[in-house]
Amino acid sequence: MSTRKKVAILYGGRSVEHGVSVNSAKNIFEFIDRNKFEPIAIGLSTTGKWYLKQTVDKEITTGRELTISTNPEQPGFITEGIWIRPDMVFPVLHGTDGEDGSVQGLLTALQIPFVGSGVLGSAVSMNKVIAKQILEANGIPVVPFLSYRKSQIKTLQFQYFDERFGTPFMVKSASLGSSVGVAKVRTEREFEAALEDSLRYDDEVIIEKFIPGREIECAILGNDPPQASRPGEIIISKKYDFYNFDAKYVDAEAVEIKVPADLNEEIANKVRDLSVRAFQALRCQDFARVDLFLSGEGMFINEINTIPGFTNSSMYPMMWRERGVPFGELITRLIELAEIRWQMQNQHNRDFQSSLKY
Repeated sequence: MSTRKKVAILYGGRSVEHGVSVNSAKNIFEFIDRNKFEPIAIGLSTTGKWYLKQTVDKEITTGRELTISTNPEQPGFITEGIWIRPDMVFPVLHGTDGEDGSVQGLLTALQIPFVGSGVLGSAVSMNKVIAKQILEANGIPVVPFLSYRKSQIKTLQFQYFDERFGTPFMVKSASLGSSVGVAKVRTEREFEAALEDSLRYDDEVIIEKFIPGREIECAILGNDPPQASRPGEIIISKKYDFYNFDAKYVDAEAVEIKVPADLNEEIANKVRDLSVRAFQALRCQDFARVDLFLSGEGMFINEINTIPGFTNSSMYPMMWRERGVPFGELITRLIELAEIRWQMQNQHNRDFQSSLKY
């Protein structure tokens, strides 16, 4: 009888980062230690349907359609009368409906353990406005910004932000990743186009100062206490205006990745300290990648990714490999961290005896 633990890898989903999720999940499915774990590929289509797959690929709807058992005493997935109960779920769902706490809430309600941040950490980290407000309240530097709801957009004037931040400045969708819905703005026409594009994906936008400087990233692993990798750096080709989607995932020559970054020990340690503080302030768990700007004006947290990429060009696994943790071992550590955290959470007493009559 196999003692391997069943790990369901969730990927795809109703997100603009659907394709990135597929590529990340392919690597996790390939490199997971099959002596310890039995991977189960579960793909979520672009319309939100769940399918059981033999392997991870983009043809999600060719799998067997799944339903979810809502019985917490028998949690899991059902297909063609067969009940599948994973010991652990590894969400690799970047962006909307995957990185924002939605799936985490479902799994929590069903009492199915999972890798990564829970509802709170996922939700506050995904929304750039809330994340920045929490970081500021904890004395952690962020880029100067303003935020607006969709109902306020018609009142916004380019001249105001030109005077406030100077040009260029950045316009971003508040709750997306992979640089989707992001633009660098220099003119009124570009400003109007950027707002329109950002609002295609979200109901809230961030307008923030552009910080010319170095793009630094730091990988966090663990909980009590979390550990920070040595920082890495993204050096962007001059043909790109900023680190956009194509530079991240399409053009293999768009960036030079340096792991570790060329930083003196004092600066590197400050990056690591700020990254851990951000991870803890936003109530993240297990792992995350923290993105920072380093410039003559200072060091700023840009954002935190609670489900960072695991593609061939992703920084998170690269930074841990530099620390002597290969891809397969990293996956094992993440699953083991989630198991420990799940056991600790289940020690909480949920039964309160009172005189209340009902």
